Amino acid sequence: MALTKATPQMNPLFRLQFEQAQNCHVLLYPEGMVKLNDSAAEILKKVDGQNSVEQILTLLQQQFPQVGDIRDDIDEFLTVAQEKKWIRYV
Repeated sequence: MALTKATPQMNPLFRLQFEQAQNCHVLLYPEGMVKLNDSAAEILKKVDGQNSVEQILTLLQQQFPQVGDIRDDIDEFLTVAQEKKWIRYV
């Protein structure tokens, strides 16, 4: 992956939080809300403007060792998140 050393950060227009009423993590933004599945939420929790993509991958592999190789899934999600402007790279 070309972006392994790149560092994603949340777009300041979006805020990740756990929403009790939805019983899941959501991204809040001025026009509404995006419900996230558990995998998406776990990835976005690591997107802090400090962790590189490689560090995010390492943290998630340590957190979920039973899952196996998740690199492609993380790459795919981060690509979609960037396209939707939830994240950007610094």
